[in-house]
Amino acid sequence: MLMLVDCSNCRTPLQLPPGASSIRCSLCHAVTLVADPRGVPPPPASSHHYPPPPPVPSPYNQAPQFPSPYNQAPPGQPPSANGRKRAVICGISYRNSRNELKGCINDAKCMKFMLINKFKFPESSIIMLTEDETDPYRRPTKHNIRMAMYWLVQGCQPGDSLVFHFSGHGSQQRNYTGDEVDGYDETLCPVDFETQGMIVDDEVNTTLVKPLPPGVKLHAIVDACHSGTVLDLPYLCRMDRTGRYVWEDHRPRSGVWKGTSGGEVISFSGCDDDQTSADTAALSKVTSTGAMTFSFIQAIERGQATTYGNMLTSMRSTIRETGNDIGGGVVTSLLTMLLTGGSLGVGMRQEPQLTANEPFDVYSKPFSL
Repeated sequence: MLMLVDCSNCRTPLQLPPGASSIRCSLCHAVTLVADPRGVPPPPASSHHYPPPPPVPSPYNQAPQFPSPYNQAPPGQPPSANGRKRAVICGISYRNSRNELKGCINDAKCMKFMLINKFKFPESSIIMLTEDETDPYRRPTKHNIRMAMYWLVQGCQPGDSLVFHFSGHGSQQRNYTGDEVDGYDETLCPVDFETQGMIVDDEVNTTLVKPLPPGVKLHAIVDACHSGTVLDLPYLCRMDRTGRYVWEDHRPRSGVWKGTSGGEVISFSGCDDDQTSADTAALSKVTSTGAMTFSFIQAIERGQATTYGNMLTSMRSTIRETGNDIGGGVVTSLLTMLLTGGSLGVGMRQEPQLTANEPFDVYSKPFSL
């Protein structure tokens, strides 16, 4: 059970990780000391941690550097936190459960292959969380996903490019603070969500979005149901089928800041908050993938991702066109990512969404990772 403590400076509620005696606020960078964290179970015994990043000289980070309370992270050979490109990739199949999905681990493998070979991400700077991992601390549990998200943004500095990819179940729960336009918080479902609970969009925003300093760029690719605003970003690009768009203002009426500390965050998600995302329909011995991840990778492979507007238009077109072909199956090579024909199922209603911390001209801003 996690304990909530208020930041000693700005009073923001913070979740104290198991066994930690201090926590650093991602908003004001103040460190809150907890003298006696009673009721918090000790962290799992481990001789390996993700090391906290070393102090980074930066005009944007004048706060003193403290050991991170989040270094009780998955053991093993951790990627370096000093690279200029880093990624966290989660693919969850919920194997042997009533919630099982077919394509999510394939999504993760495809995304890793593309980041390494297309965008030159060092393999050592990518954390993979899937049920295929032999290390139990690389399984996509709630705890491990949280630790990986904190690792992704720690020590980031101007020029860094970060990627967070999630393929799995998403859901919603009632929001009682008035921060959500539709009255619901969006959530990500870890592999153990039925016992440990879901990761709510407020936490995703606090962890991945708010700490980013100027010059840092984060792309999130979330292939899950109800994922339109799962990063709680202030602006959503509402685009119609002709390609015309407006930026909807999703800033909370309460005035709570959901943007960054000067960095840039752009998120592609599988569908709108009230929609569901689909696996590609799989035939016998055919590799299945998530429809959104498939359309995202295909837009890049086909050279249709020149701008963010072109990327979004291409993704939506792919899903609509393949969804109307009822007769076939989607065959996705993990190496070539080439579409050879297929079906996404009858009656699927899914439109990828684009959200950002600041509005921009989607047809003039070049896409890059």
